[in-house]
Amino acid sequence: MELGKINRVFFVGIGGIGMSALARYFAKRGQVVCGYDKTRTRLTEALEQEGILITYLDESSALPCAFLDHHEDTLIVYTPAIPKDSKILSHFRDKGFSLKKRSEVLGIISKGMFCIGIAGTHGKTTTSSIVAHILKDTGYDCTAFLGGITSNYNSNVLFGKNNVVVVEADEYDRSFLTLHPDIAVVTSMDADHLDIYGDKSHLEESFRLYAGQLKENGTLYAHEGLPLDHSVSYAASATANAKAENIRVEGAKFVFDYKDDTAEINDISLMLPGKHNVENTTVAIAIALKLGIAAEKVKQAVANFKGVKRRFEYIVNNGSQIYIDDYAHHPEELSACFHAVRQLYPDKKLTVIFQPHLFTRTRDFADEFAKVLSTADELLLLEIYPARELPLQGINSTFLLDKITLKNKKVCGKDFVVQYVKDAKPELILTVGAGDIDTIIDPLKNILNNA
Repeated sequence: MELGKINRVFFVGIGGIGMSALARYFAKRGQVVCGYDKTRTRLTEALEQEGILITYLDESSALPCAFLDHHEDTLIVYTPAIPKDSKILSHFRDKGFSLKKRSEVLGIISKGMFCIGIAGTHGKTTTSSIVAHILKDTGYDCTAFLGGITSNYNSNVLFGKNNVVVVEADEYDRSFLTLHPDIAVVTSMDADHLDIYGDKSHLEESFRLYAGQLKENGTLYAHEGLPLDHSVSYAASATANAKAENIRVEGAKFVFDYKDDTAEINDISLMLPGKHNVENTTVAIAIALKLGIAAEKVKQAVANFKGVKRRFEYIVNNGSQIYIDDYAHHPEELSACFHAVRQLYPDKKLTVIFQPHLFTRTRDFADEFAKVLSTADELLLLEIYPARELPLQGINSTFLLDKITLKNKKVCGKDFVVQYVKDAKPELILTVGAGDIDTIIDPLKNILNNA
């Protein structure tokens, strides 16, 4: 389907962060945009306020008239997270509509554009957001489809006037294989989504296929140590091609120097904490310099990047209490997050509230999760968020808790967490997880701000 021939778009699963970005893109282009999701959230409410009609009833009778019968100019976009027996999805299939995954639509949009694709099992949302921000802030410009809400723009989609597009390339369900980037980044290839891939070797093969889809004369950036040939390496390492050096904490900010074969930028100030974010920024700087953006402009853009919602986001920082929220849902992400917190606040007692995401991920990485979570000072463990999965026998939060060596630990519900924070008023709180743990952010924020 050609982009210029699309007049109406319906999103099945419009509340997803990537799906909502596409919905906003088509609405901005002037197309009729509607959608379905199973629950109303702050994000779907924002889409409704922007004029997008959303139904929360999985029935064909709930569809707008324009989507009852097949039309050649109508596109249906769906997410693999939607159950296969969805009545709305079945209606579109039975009526012969053109159905595309989100990734396929990104492939259609980016076709013919200069595409910068950011992939990785973790780090891709922050990295793609930094790249897009640098291009925007320096005046180079770009369109961007992001997997999070950027704090500078309060959006997950940015609109540009040039031919450059930044795309967060998702490895789930091999979605990123619809892209053919001019510049590709692979931030990490840790085992994940084993419900799809089976084992790490198949995941790595998928990333190699993605890297192989680079356009002729394109450039591949990969974190140092990843098994990808013909790549420009980056890391906080003396042996990487693009490197971060002299990393230090000054006040509440991380400061570092950037160096590659042709450029050097000293004393770069970064609001985002942690070595992992310094490395994410390092590859973003490398890309910006390759595009010909002046080093001083890049340095200024990095300094005023405010981050991404739910990526080490300060919710409360009032002197007596600090509350940080993060999307981390993989052991490596948790480890990086915890390390950043400890670097900034080495003397404070760390209370962690964690919601595991997916039964399969909890099962597959239980030992790794337990090792990281055992390093907290206090742990409140919520029940597993199932997302697209059905329960697995014997796999629950008590199963994970039993593996954690920390003494001060407990499985509990969200109501207990809210009441506990109200009573105990911990000095340093970290909520982490990718499910619906964000529903307790505002209650905790109100409690701490009114303490």
